[in-house]
Amino acid sequence: MKIHNLNFRHLRYFMVVAQEGSIARASDRLNLTPQTISGQLKTLEEMLEIELFERRGRRLELTDAGRQALEYAEEIFSLGEAMQLQLHHADTARLTCAVGIADVVPKSIAYRLLAPALELDEPLRLECREGSMESLLGELISNRVDLILADRPIDAGTHVRAYNHLLGETGISMFASPALAARYRNRFPEGLDGAPLLLPTDDTVAGANIMKWLRARQISPLIQVECVDSALIDTFGQAGIGLFCGPSVLEEELQRQHGVELIGRLEGIRERYYAISLERQIRHPGVQAITHRARELLGVER
Repeated sequence: MKIHNLNFRHLRYFMVVAQEGSIARASDRLNLTPQTISGQLKTLEEMLEIELFERRGRRLELTDAGRQALEYAEEIFSLGEAMQLQLHHADTARLTCAVGIADVVPKSIAYRLLAPALELDEPLRLECREGSMESLLGELISNRVDLILADRPIDAGTHVRAYNHLLGETGISMFASPALAARYRNRFPEGLDGAPLLLPTDDTVAGANIMKWLRARQISPLIQVECVDSALIDTFGQAGIGLFCGPSVLEEELQRQHGVELIGRLEGIRERYYAISLERQIRHPGVQAITHRARELLGVER
């Protein structure tokens, strides 16, 4: 095995092909010809003396050895980027932590999770990017974000090689402006039939769970607003347009911040939050602070 001839180029091409699932897509991403990538993969397999891929139709799937090799490759590039960042910023600039926030994650939760990153002894600049899970995964694999905060794990069937870190969970509570709360609180939840409701879209985890909870109780609310953006739902709720849901762990904060009142809790629903990263073991100090704070906040039963 001529392992001394192994270089970053071999590993980079191998990693991208594994993430994309085909040489054609990898060549588009790397802006190289398929022949170049295919040749580098063949060289790598010859050096390692083992097959890393097997063909399934038009897709390339990793062998058991390939999956092991991918974990090492991702770790090598993660460490290389961390070294470069640390050396480049050692004397003159602050460490940067780029976080992607899925638009369905409540902003109150996001703030409470992100704030500890700014309290580190080492100065840190926090960059926040909001969007759909699909767009943020693109940011993650291109190393434009270090971490994604989401309300669901990455789908096992996706071509992105990333790791889900469960941060914790919380119940879901329902809130309303004082006038609506006075009307619907005493007969919660039966009195929600026909009540004006503000919901996440039903293709989100929260939206689907709330609708399932309502149907199980044969409750048919009047859906006034349905959208992905949790901040917009909070704003409509504060204006008295309808009843809306939020994390139980932040009940007091939501009531104080938006001037709304608690109506009741949706018993039986638990909302989970995840950190998604390219690293199995998180090393970035800012990301470590975020995940540690999340487990403190969301580990408390409410």
